[in-house]
Formats: sequence, C-alpha cells, structure tokens
Amino acid sequence: MPPAAHSRDSEARGHSAATQPLIDQTLSRHTKMKTPQLLIVLVTILVHAAAGFPTERRGREKHASWDDVNVVAHGLLQLGQGLKEHVDKTKVQMRDVNAKLKAFNGSLVELERRQQEQDEALKSRQEEAEVRERKTSELAEEAMVKVEAVKKETEDIHSRMERLEEVLKGPTLDDNDHDHTGVSFIQFVAAQNKRIDQLVEKIKQQQDKLEKQSVHLQALQSKVSHKRVKSHRRRDEETVLRGAAEQTPTEAGLARDCHNLFVQGQKVSGVYTIQPENSQPFSVFCEMTSEGGWTIIQRRHDGSQSFNQQWDDYKKGFGSLNGEFWLGLDKIHSLSKQGRYVLQVELSDNEGQQQEVRYQFHLDGEQENFALHLGQESPSGLQENIARGVPFSTVDRDNDLAADINCAELLSGGWWFSNCGDSNLNGKYPRRPSVNRRHLFGKQAMFWTRKQGPARPLKTTLLKIAPASTQQ
Repeated sequence: MPPAAHSRDSEARGHSAATQPLIDQTLSRHTKMKTPQLLIVLVTILVHAAAGFPTERRGREKHASWDDVNVVAHGLLQLGQGLKEHVDKTKVQMRDVNAKLKAFNGSLVELERRQQEQDEALKSRQEEAEVRERKTSELAEEAMVKVEAVKKETEDIHSRMERLEEVLKGPTLDDNDHDHTGVSFIQFVAAQNKRIDQLVEKIKQQQDKLEKQSVHLQALQSKVSHKRVKSHRRRDEETVLRGAAEQTPTEAGLARDCHNLFVQGQKVSGVYTIQPENSQPFSVFCEMTSEGGWTIIQRRHDGSQSFNQQWDDYKKGFGSLNGEFWLGLDKIHSLSKQGRYVLQVELSDNEGQQQEVRYQFHLDGEQENFALHLGQESPSGLQENIARGVPFSTVDRDNDLAADINCAELLSGGWWFSNCGDSNLNGKYPRRPSVNRRHLFGKQAMFWTRKQGPARPLKTTLLKIAPASTQQ
C-alpha cells in the first residue's frame, strides 16, 4: 500500500474513532428524547462524520474504507433499534394508562349508580311510610264513621221499641167486644212480641259489632300514635321497684315472683311457690340465670299438652310445670299489676334457628278481657306481631278484631288475635311437619311471622317475664 493511502486510512480510522463515542453517547440518551429530537441528532451526527473526512477523501468517495461505512451503519442500526424499543415501551405505558383510566371511569359510573339507587330507595321508603300513615288515618276515620252509624242505628231501634211499648199499652178490650176481636188482638200481641225478640237479637248483634269496632278503633289509634311519637314516656319507678324487691316477702313468707326468689338466694331453676301482692299463692316454674329470675308463663317443646282450650282453662291455667303448660291469665295479671315487667319471647324452628324478642309488658284484668299492652325494647329478626291493647280471645269467647271470623276457631287455641294473621303461639303443635306442612301451618299450627322471608313452623316456644328494673 502506498504511503499516502496508508496515511489516509489511518486518518479515516482516527475520525471514525472520534465519531464513535458521539454515536454511543447519543444512543445512551435516545430513550430520553422524543422522535423528532432523535432525527435531528441523527442528521447532526451524519454531518459531523462527513465533515471529519479530508477534502481529498470526499473527492474520492469510491475509495472510502468499508470500516467507516460499517461504523456508521452499525450506529444507525442501533439508533433505529433503540427508537423502536422506545416506541414499543411508550405504547405499553399508554395502554396501561388507558386501562387505568377506563377502570377509574367504570368505578365512578358504578358509584353514581349506587348513589342513585340509594336515593331512589330512600325516596320509595318515605313514600311508603306516608302512604301507610295516610291509610291508617283513613281507616281510623272510617271506623269512627261506622261507630257513629251503629250508635245511630241502635238509638233508632230503641226508639222503635219505645213506640211499640206505647202501642201495646194503648188498646184495651171491652166486655162487648167479640171473640174474633180478642183473637186478632192476641195475634197482634204475639206478632209484636216476635218482632221485639228479633229487634232485641239485632240490638245484641249491633252491640257486639260496636264493641269490636271500638276495640279496633283503639288499636288503630294506638298504631297511629306509635308511628307519630317514637319516644315513649316511662314512669320513674326504678327506685320503688328496687326497694320493693329488697323488702320482706308476703306475710306467709313467700316471694312475689321468681326474681324475688333469686334475691333471697335461690339460684337453681325449678318449681317454686310464690304469692304476688293481693293474690293467693300458686306454683310457678322459675328460670334462674346469672342476672336474675324469670317467671315462665308458657312453654312448648314436644306437643304433649293440647292448647285447644276454652276461656276458663286459659284463665286458670293448664298443663304440667315440668313439661308443657300455660300459667293462667289470672296469675299472669296478678304478677303484671305489681309494677313494670318485661316479656321475652324465645322461639326455635325445625331447622334449629333460634330467635328472641323482648317487650315492655302489662296485662289488664278480666274486666278488660285480659287486654295485652306491649312496647318493643330489643330489635330482632321477628316482627312485632302482637297488637297493643288487644283482648284475649278463645273459641267460646270471641274478642278478636276480625269482624265476621272467630280467629280462635279458625286457628285453634287462645291468643291475643288481631286479624287472625300475625301470630299464634298457642296453636296446634306440628307433629308431622313433612306431611302437607304448608296446609297445616297455614291453618292451625303455632306460628310467628318474621321480618324477612316466609314464616316457618315452630318447634319450641317460651314466654317469660321479669321486673323491668332487673333487665336494664
């Protein structure tokens, strides 16, 4: 190789070596630049490389060294590959950002939908409450109109009877009257007597309806008051009740109830004799807990005792205190009138589910047909299925609120029936729940409606009471 050519090759390699660091530096920073900037850098590199060659070398490009061409080509290839990787990476990042934005937008839409559903549900509940309150008021007004109509009809019947009595007192028979006149008068009197008997029977029916309408009206007024006034006034008797619980029992040395026995030191559940104030002694079953004593007033668990009894049986009580029993309305009333009590209802069904609910409790005497007064204290999955102020009813003493139906005859047993549909814990015990369960349950089996889901046949029931001051 001539010395001049060798010199030119050495010089070219020197320029290539000087250009290579600039290319590498540009490639190391290409990921930080945008595509237009990289193109500008690429043109600058090419111009710099061209300017590095001698003038005479540019005049003879056909004799250029392949090493210079390879270096530039290699640099351009690396730069293109870097640009491609940068573009691919940018696309992936943009897809991730777009996916996150879509997910965020979806979450916002879902939140807006839920908020709208909650607003609509709240509005619907408010409208339903207003409709129920309006219907209740209309029912109360309708009941008042019916009561007034019945009263007016009764007064009309009494007026007719008075006129008939005047007519009967008016006519008298003379000695000169013929026999057929006497016979006609006797027939007239007999017809009037029959008419009077019919009127008297109709009056009795109207009075019965009037009494039922009055009880129904009282129940409706109680419901309206309960909806409008959520806070209940409570008498301040706690101090008095605590003092009475620590007093010496009755003169015969007997406790007033099971909790009084607990205070005296009795801690074992079983049958005891108690004597409420102004009452005769009688036996009860006491359930002793760590907090106090409960007096059991009803218990069912195996169907060994029939609860399809009449008024006198429910009044006195029946069954075995160690098994299934009803304590008796007279005895429950004698306990209730001593002060404020709570009633706890404990239920279980055939699937083993257990539920309970607690009420403020008071029971009137027989003059008010043992009317029941309740105020719910504890929330539960059970509905409040005993209407306030409803009298006790049996098959031979129809005191329910249903106008033309005897609920005790339809459902069996004795209970505080309102309209035959909410509860009856004294119905028939479901001995074979798997055979036509729905028919048996819907007619005469003991039941209690739940807040959610269909009502189920019950397996066990327990009703017990205790002083209110011990359960606060």
